[in-house]
Amino acid sequence: MSKDSFTEASAYLKQALPLMIKYQIPTTPTNYAVWYTYVAQRNPGLSQAIDDSIRQQGHCSAHTSERLYQQHVADEASQSIEQTKLSLEAMLLELGATMADTLSDTGQFQQVLENSFAKLTRFESEGLSIEETTGLVRELIQGSRDISQSTRLFTSQLAEANKEIAELKQSLAKSRELAYQDALTGLLNRRAFDEALRGYLTSDSPFSLVLMDIDHFKRLNDQYGHLFGDQVLKALARRLSEACKDGEVAYRIGGEEMVIVLPKRNLTVARQFAEALRRAIERLSIMDKRSGERVSRITASFGVTEFKPSDDYETLMRRVDDQLYQAKALGRNRVMPMSL
Repeated sequence: MSKDSFTEASAYLKQALPLMIKYQIPTTPTNYAVWYTYVAQRNPGLSQAIDDSIRQQGHCSAHTSERLYQQHVADEASQSIEQTKLSLEAMLLELGATMADTLSDTGQFQQVLENSFAKLTRFESEGLSIEETTGLVRELIQGSRDISQSTRLFTSQLAEANKEIAELKQSLAKSRELAYQDALTGLLNRRAFDEALRGYLTSDSPFSLVLMDIDHFKRLNDQYGHLFGDQVLKALARRLSEACKDGEVAYRIGGEEMVIVLPKRNLTVARQFAEALRRAIERLSIMDKRSGERVSRITASFGVTEFKPSDDYETLMRRVDDQLYQAKALGRNRVMPMSL
């Protein structure tokens, strides 16, 4: 922001504050910098982005202001700090998932050992055949190979993480206390969604919601490990981001739950959007890095609803959640309502 005279600054303040109040933008220093720059018309890119947001969504949410600050107002040092924070969070999430998988493999190997010792005890009293003895040895060898591979993977990632942490510590001067971005998927998070939805509700601008939940996600985690589960989340997030081309915005609001806000779209259009997204996810094929197996059995269920003038936050979310529940109750991998 350039140095303005007191008179100019006062004039810009009188223009910026009513706009921030109108669009329910918190009057934080960063948000004020965005709207001050906007009314001063000093950054064409910023002005165009705000105008586009208002035209497409009917308002400019708090998290949109924050994003525009990072893109158009913040200096390179501030942007570097934010990117460093997100990189560190993502790395720690991945490391934690690897540790969980390693512990799971260790527990399975422990069970193999216990079963083998039980068989050896029986061998002392009853005797085992050559085939049974050979099979027992093979189980122990395979189990030890699996735990060895898992441990090597974790050790390798731990060493790499330690190196990255050392580098990140040098550049991580501070982090924002209130972030709007989900570190794992790169989508906006629950806090951003709540603020955006309340903005839509007060603006009375028409919009629809699409609520999505990955089918049998716990089963995928149990079968392939948490690292693979993270791969699935990131792959679906990319699909959502690619689908959001005309002002739609995607958020990750829970573990495997994501939501898309479709401004100025009715229920029919929103349902078509969800159906196209469902088919795109159904075509996904993701490589399990641990086993080398390519997994194609990934689907998602969808609930869709349209804003009604009588809606508040609770009624709108309850209605779209009920539609998602119906989609799962009817067999998953479908969009509800089924027909209009």
